[in-house]
Amino acid sequence: MMMKEKGNIIIPENPVSRFLFSSPNSAIIWLIVRLYVGYAWITAGWGKVTSDAWTGKNAGAALQGFVGGALAKSQEGGDVAGWYATFLENTVLPNAKVFSYMVAYGELLVGLGLILGLLTGIAAFFGALMNVTFLFAGTLSANPLLFILATWLVLAWKVAGWYGLDRWALPLLGTPWSRNSKYTLSNNI
Repeated sequence: MMMKEKGNIIIPENPVSRFLFSSPNSAIIWLIVRLYVGYAWITAGWGKVTSDAWTGKNAGAALQGFVGGALAKSQEGGDVAGWYATFLENTVLPNAKVFSYMVAYGELLVGLGLILGLLTGIAAFFGALMNVTFLFAGTLSANPLLFILATWLVLAWKVAGWYGLDRWALPLLGTPWSRNSKYTLSNNI
């Protein structure tokens, strides 16, 4: 039932989504998901950060190989869209060393954020963004599953880090754990 309050239309949340995405009682579910996704990211990132082909003397070499494979798939008319192949060829490939560091340390930071439960929603968002870029490049492996789980973690940002550092960090940043919040839609939309 919609209610009107001070020029806003208030749409109450259904009980299932309120439990999953707003109730600390669901935090154990998100802890398990968060640790699984975080472990996947931190191991992938650590492997790249400690690899000479990603961040060492030959930084960018591994990424050049990855992009080369994606460009070959694009030419075969396969899994890589033309617009994305153009981006890879004209932006990523000439800056492979910079992107190599961004990927390696980005994966490591996403994994740390998720495992520690610190800025969980933001970490999950950037993990999902990296998963999408890998999917656009024609790489499946665990990317679809990790993308789905990361998207759910973004939706559950208020409670996904309850068993983690977010429990203390988010209230300090002014987020709604210390008070009841209502989701509203303005009449001006």
